[in-house]
Parts: sequence; structure tokens; C-alpha cells
Amino acid sequence: MATIRPFCCVRPNAEVADRVAALPYDVYNRAEAKAEVEREPLSFLKIDRAETSFDDSVDTYAPEVYQKAKELLEKDIADGIYEKDEDNAYYIYELTMNGRCQTGLVACASVDDYIKNVIKKHENTREDKEIDRIMHVDTCSAQTGPIFLAYRSEQVINEIVDKTKENEALYDFKSVDGVTHRVWKISDSTDVETIQKAFKSINQIYIADGHHRAASAVKVGLKRRGENPNHDGTEEYNYFLSVLFPHDQLMIMDYNRTVRDLNGLTEEEFKQKVQENFTLEQSPHSVRPEKKGTFGMYLEGKWYLLTAKPELFEGKDAVESLDVSILQDYLLGPVLGIGDPRTDSRIDFVGGIRGLGELEKRAETDMKVSFSMYPTSIDELFAVADQNLLMPPKSTWFEPKLRSGLFIHEI
Repeated sequence: MATIRPFCCVRPNAEVADRVAALPYDVYNRAEAKAEVEREPLSFLKIDRAETSFDDSVDTYAPEVYQKAKELLEKDIADGIYEKDEDNAYYIYELTMNGRCQTGLVACASVDDYIKNVIKKHENTREDKEIDRIMHVDTCSAQTGPIFLAYRSEQVINEIVDKTKENEALYDFKSVDGVTHRVWKISDSTDVETIQKAFKSINQIYIADGHHRAASAVKVGLKRRGENPNHDGTEEYNYFLSVLFPHDQLMIMDYNRTVRDLNGLTEEEFKQKVQENFTLEQSPHSVRPEKKGTFGMYLEGKWYLLTAKPELFEGKDAVESLDVSILQDYLLGPVLGIGDPRTDSRIDFVGGIRGLGELEKRAETDMKVSFSMYPTSIDELFAVADQNLLMPPKSTWFEPKLRSGLFIHEI
């Protein structure tokens, strides 16, 4: 059973919520982050990426950077940019992009559920990426970037969410990228109790996005348990900030590939090798795959439709049968020589939000050949996690991105 708790939230006042809300810290490089904070001084990015307060001679991960994040957060709270709610509550967070709406529940998930694998993972984390967020959370004593969780839709929870959304929203604004954000508060004691009870009947929660943030929050919680001789399990560090979405509201976009060269092959030699495991048809237009087992390929100004031969899927487990695995195992690896896509500098990954034009552009500039993918499904993600397997890197791209700064959980 899952423990999903209401919490006492620190959040921006309604007048500035649209200015505070920021994309996740890791979608920016340092120069981009600095430019964004200069554009919008109230952006939460100034706290998430506090190196923006220093010149470039200061290391991004220097101790004074994390201290600055703590100072900026405390100052904004003192100045009334943020306010602290006095009661434990759930929040509803609705995001609408291109006419499509998804609604999640903002709450705190359990560190113990993460350790016991009630909260399931589908990708590995890197220690160097964890350390940064461990330092940020521990120094600020606050979790500032929510973990994107998914669960199988539950009617009891849906009914409370739908009922609450009939009320006036706390926040209702459109961000500069065109996404509309609306937030409501669930503080009625009966509704809160019903939601908590409903989650206790759910045995699997899944990390959709934010594996590094989740791992970092858990490690800070374990660190503080060790430092507190009076630890009893009720402390806020035993829980981490999350937004939980029912599975039937989520959209996973394609996560495409582009490769620098043909591994020493001529164009014709390459196409011949591709056809050992895929049928290859030239297309008069760009190819966005419409079903599993099909791929687009852009090479020398032309698009091709690749279709994996049926035998490639026979006898495969939940990971081996993913389209990203089929492409890697039967084309990128054996034909193009991409042994480990996590470390090979000859491959790059392009989120589907950037469109097929970006794949063409890359293949015509710094790369040679690009591949468009059919998106991994939420059911495939669940199947991988349920079998305690791990997806290949860059298998899923979720949109729209959750904003940081709208909800803060103090620990």
C-alpha cells in the first residue's frame, strides 16, 4: 500500500505565481539559466540554480552556491513572495498544452515506499547528478522540484479532483511557452482522509520523471534519520514532494536519435545492412511513426520508413521489446557501432517536443543520420517497472513539464 500524505505547503502568493513558476533546473545550461533569471528576476530558477547570482568563475557546485539558494529562499519568504499555509492539504495541479489537459495531485510520497519498491523506478541514476540536488535540498531544508509520479487511475480520487476543480482556482495563468497552469487546494478533512485511504489500496506508484530528484530526496531523508537520535518516522524529511497523475491522463512523446557518421560505411552499404533486420521504403514526406515497430530515418536529404521484421520481437522481455531497444540492438549497435548510448559521443537525443525539423537540421549540420521513434507507452513503462527492469537511456519524454516554485515542502 502507498502512503501519500497531505502537507503544509510553502507557495507563491497569487499575484506573482506566474512570474515565480520555472521550468525544471536541468533543462537549462548555465548561460541559459542566467539569461532566464535576468529576464524574470522572480523566477524560482534563481533559487534552483543559484550560481546565476555569481560570475562564471564560481563553480556551479561550490558550497557558497547552495548557501545562496538558502538565503534567496528565506528572503523571498520574508518578503512575502512566498507564503506558508497553516494546514496540511493536498493540491490539484492542472496543465494544459495544445488543448490537451492533465491533472495531478500534489502531495508527499514516502521515503520508505521508495526503499521498499512500492514506488517503482524504470531507469538508473548517476551519482554526480544526485549530489547536486542532495546539497540543494539539505542546505535549503526544502524540496523545491516535485517528482512526477504516475498511478493506475482510481475513481474515488478522480471524483474528488473533479469536484474540487468546480471551485475557483488559487492560480490560473499561462506561462511564456503557452502552457496553462491552474491550481486548487483540497483541505476538507473528509476529502483528505478519503484520498489518503484510497492510496493505501494502491500497491504500485511509478516514477515517470525525476529519478534523480527522488533519489536525492531519499538520501537526504536517510542522512537526517542518522543525524536525529530522536527520529520517530513522522518527520517531514521522511516524505518527498510529488505530483501524482492517473495513468490515463499522461502523454509520452517520442525521444529521437541522431548519429554523427555511418561508422565507415558508404550510404549504400549502410542501407544494405539496415535491410537485414528492417524493411526500408523511401518516403515522399517526413516520417513520424504511427505504430510500434516502425521508425523514420533521415539520410542525405531523404526520409525513409523502417519497419522492424516480426522475428525481432519474438521471445523478448518488457525492455528488449521496446522500440528504443530494437533500434539500439539491431541497428545503432551492430551497424553504426554505438555500443553504449549513455557514453558514446557519436549519438545525441532529441526530445519530440522539438519536432522532426530538428532531426533534419541535425543530420544536415553536425550529424549524419537521424531516427524518429514511436513513443514508449505508459503501459510499457509500467511493465518494465513491474518486472524490476530498467529502460535504456532516453526512452521517454514527458510533456508538459512540471513547474518548480509553485509548491515547496520544508523538511
